[in-house]
Amino acid sequence: MVKSSNNLLAFSAGVDSSALFFYLLENNIPFDIAIVNYHTRDTSDAEVEYAKSLAKKYNKKNFIKECFLDKFSEKNARDCRYKFFEEIIKKENYNTLILAHQLNDRFEWFLMQLSKGAGLKELLSMNEYEKRDFYTIWRPFYNTSRDEILEYLQKNNIKYFIDESNFDEKYKRNFIRKHFSNEFITLFKNGVKKSFEYLEKDKKLLFNEDWTQKEKLFYFNKTNPEIDIKKVDIIIKRLNLLLTKAQRDEIINTNFSCVIQGKIAIDSNEKKTFIAPYIKIKMDKNFKEQMRKEKIPPKIRGYIYEMENGELIN
Repeated sequence: MVKSSNNLLAFSAGVDSSALFFYLLENNIPFDIAIVNYHTRDTSDAEVEYAKSLAKKYNKKNFIKECFLDKFSEKNARDCRYKFFEEIIKKENYNTLILAHQLNDRFEWFLMQLSKGAGLKELLSMNEYEKRDFYTIWRPFYNTSRDEILEYLQKNNIKYFIDESNFDEKYKRNFIRKHFSNEFITLFKNGVKKSFEYLEKDKKLLFNEDWTQKEKLFYFNKTNPEIDIKKVDIIIKRLNLLLTKAQRDEIINTNFSCVIQGKIAIDSNEKKTFIAPYIKIKMDKNFKEQMRKEKIPPKIRGYIYEMENGELIN
């Protein structure tokens, strides 16, 4: 548990986050809450009012975001949501973002990736703890099923809202949830938990984090493209960007020398691959010569130029 941390709970007033709110209270874990109103459902305003009432009753700070999207999609909603959370985390000095993802969510993700063709890392990309650039994600319900959460809510007479959009099967996640994942978890919950446990151990053995990090600069020794692209994928996720298949292909096809979305630079020399925020800046000749001698590839130099400590890579 993260009892001593400065925690922010991503709250939606739905099944999982409502249960998590009271779970944190019961376990004396300090937290404040943040909620996003997309104004897409009749109950959106009522959900925000519920968040306000809980915050007032239990003396919690409550941060509210009004998010109006020109075109609603899961990705656009997620981008708006996480941008809001990270702004609060920076401004208010939180160090942990608490999310209400649970066992069914993990299994849904597993099946979604399986349906597209994925490797172990992609199948298991949702972790209990995830270190981001300036905060940590924690999922306390990581190994708890939705049935267990509903039982907890009913037992304790806890109010929650149902998001009707979760029943719309035009979204692939909802289709998988209705026809496959929920019933499977209900029938085989313990086996799924045990299988995830074994797979996580295998993942740790296969994907050791054998890279070096300085600020937001990462680098590692090159091995082969199949292994290196998985390392790049993990690192870029820590820099708050999720790679698409097309972007992974681009990285491999350019021999690990490209810029993703104008934000993240990947570049290599004979022995190492480097990843850092992409910064285009005028650099003096002496610095450029130092970079050349140190064999730091061009796309990475702008970030190193702006690093406070100015340390070079040995």
